[in-house]
Amino acid sequence: MLLIPAIDLKEGKCVRLRQGRMDDDTVFSDDPVAVAGKWVAAGAKRIHLVDLDGAFAGKPVNANIIKAIVAAFPDVPVQIGGGIRDEETIQAYLDAGVEYVIIGTKAVNEPHFVSNMALEYPRHIIVGLDAKEGKVAIDGWSKLSKHDVIDLAKHFEADGVEAIIYTDISRDGMMQGVNVEATARLARAIKIPVIASGGITSIDDIKALGAVAHEGIMGAITGRAIYEGTLDFAEAEKLAESFCVS
Repeated sequence: MLLIPAIDLKEGKCVRLRQGRMDDDTVFSDDPVAVAGKWVAAGAKRIHLVDLDGAFAGKPVNANIIKAIVAAFPDVPVQIGGGIRDEETIQAYLDAGVEYVIIGTKAVNEPHFVSNMALEYPRHIIVGLDAKEGKVAIDGWSKLSKHDVIDLAKHFEADGVEAIIYTDISRDGMMQGVNVEATARLARAIKIPVIASGGITSIDDIKALGAVAHEGIMGAITGRAIYEGTLDFAEAEKLAESFCVS
């Protein structure tokens, strides 16, 4: 199981939000490239980037920083989300060396877009499903849709996406622990890999996820915990790698 450090970008800085609120952010660094280097040095095998400004603008805003991180660490796969709403953006990121492109709001609002992109760019498309009480949230978590997260995940699996990133938005940034039960339930329902996100606080969360990794949980994204020091990334990454994924 991979442990994937998150670097959330806002106005060119590395920040963390609480429950997706742009007005409730904590700045951790003015140098996102250096932050990426820190996690790579600690053993990261993949980096998760989010263009927060892009997510709200509906188009890339921090693309230059994202490209700088990719260029600085060419051997570490990067997955990027936030503001990816058209094929031109996907093509530009892949051309820059990004390995995986995450489609979120656009996937829920226009599912056929995911189908087309998965066909055009096989093995490069990931869908991010952010949910609360089993329902999918969109538009930077500002709206809760009527879509069931498992039903949507099955739909995107059939379209051929590479993986699903599942975020329990009631836990994200709140340091309350990961929703293991909901994550495992989703993983059991589909055959493509699930990446857990939201709420990882301590090494106990890694152990809890690892216990169900065989259900199909290939990785976990961690943010605030590794920045605030409640989780030692290097230690947790080694533990995560010890768990087998089906």
